[in-house]
Amino acid sequence: MHQQQWMYDHREYKIENRIVSISQHHVRPIKRGKANASTEFGAKLSASLVDGYCFLDRLDWNNFNESVDLIEQIHSYKSRFRFYPSSVHADQIYRNRKNIKFCKEHGIRLSEPPLGRPPKDLSKRAASRKVARQDEIDRIPIEGKFGQAKRRFSLSRIMCKLAKTSETAIAVVFLVMNLEKWLKVLLLNFFARLTMPFLAY
Repeated sequence: MHQQQWMYDHREYKIENRIVSISQHHVRPIKRGKANASTEFGAKLSASLVDGYCFLDRLDWNNFNESVDLIEQIHSYKSRFRFYPSSVHADQIYRNRKNIKFCKEHGIRLSEPPLGRPPKDLSKRAASRKVARQDEIDRIPIEGKFGQAKRRFSLSRIMCKLAKTSETAIAVVFLVMNLEKWLKVLLLNFFARLTMPFLAY
């Protein structure tokens, strides 16, 4: 009630950490600008995908610019696998000067298109567009993971009341998705061994 009273007294329509749900007071409105839902409610996630396994890198109830997470995500990749990735396929919002400079210093190719004007040479421009198109195709799986999490694993229907229990439920969704991926690989290898030809000498 104090937030409503403050906005009324000061003739304001905005306030920091605005409570929009009494039962889930940690939930904040997040402006997304989408056609079907300009405002979303819930946690904002920053995730990465490596060989079909999804890593939840950041979870926050407040809105944030995900482009600032790229460098930390790359460092997390190095801590997991002991080396930097050869390339990073990210959305256009990640291609800022700071991220481009970091990737260049560490020999990492950041997905096209680059910043600035396109090259005047038509052949180079066509080649850049072809690479950019392929990078977009390579980025589709991470978008698909969020769709899979929402449709099959109820990521869009987290009903926990507390922030910590909601964060745990979200983390469990990613854990189960990775376990399903691991099980598929395990079964594929198992059946591949069964179908291997038997050789005798």
